[in-house]
Amino acid sequence: MKCPVCSFSDSRVLDSRPIDDGASIKRRRECPSCGKRFTTYEVVDTVPIAVLKRDGRREFFDKHKLALGIERACQKRPVDSKAMAASIEAELQNSIINEISSTDIGEMVLARLKEIDIISYIRFASVYREFKDIDSFTEEIKRLSRKPRRRQAEKSNVTEEPDNG
Repeated sequence: MKCPVCSFSDSRVLDSRPIDDGASIKRRRECPSCGKRFTTYEVVDTVPIAVLKRDGRREFFDKHKLALGIERACQKRPVDSKAMAASIEAELQNSIINEISSTDIGEMVLARLKEIDIISYIRFASVYREFKDIDSFTEEIKRLSRKPRRRQAEKSNVTEEPDNG
C-alpha cells in the first residue's frame, strides 16, 4: 500500500480488524520510509446490479431502499427488514445476473414474507401489487387461505410415534 504522506510504495501492517460484521477489514499501517501511520479499509468489490423499473428506467440496486420498503410493510411486526434485504442482496450478488426487474425483487420479498409473517405479506402486497379497492384485498386473502402455508402443513403432518414399550 502506497504511503499517503511520502508516496513510498510499501507499508507495514500493524493491526487488522474485521468491521461491519466481517464485511470489511480495517488495517492500521506504518510507512517504513517516513514512519507515518495511516489507516486503510478493505472491502469486497462487487459488481453493481442494475434494477429495471416498471417505467423502463434503470437504477443500481440499493439494499437500504429495499430495507426501507420492507420495514414499512413490517412496522410493529416480528420481521427483521435489514436482514431480509441483506439476504436478498446476497442472493443477487451470488447469482450470475447483472440486471433484474423490480418485479422480480418484489416477488422475492413476497415469497420471504409469506413464510415469515402473513400480515407483513399482505401489507407489502397491497403496495407492490397496487390493490385498487377492498375487493383486491379480499381476493388476495381468499387466495392465501385456500393454500395452506408450509409451516402450517408441517405442523399438521407431525404425528406421534407409537409406543413400542
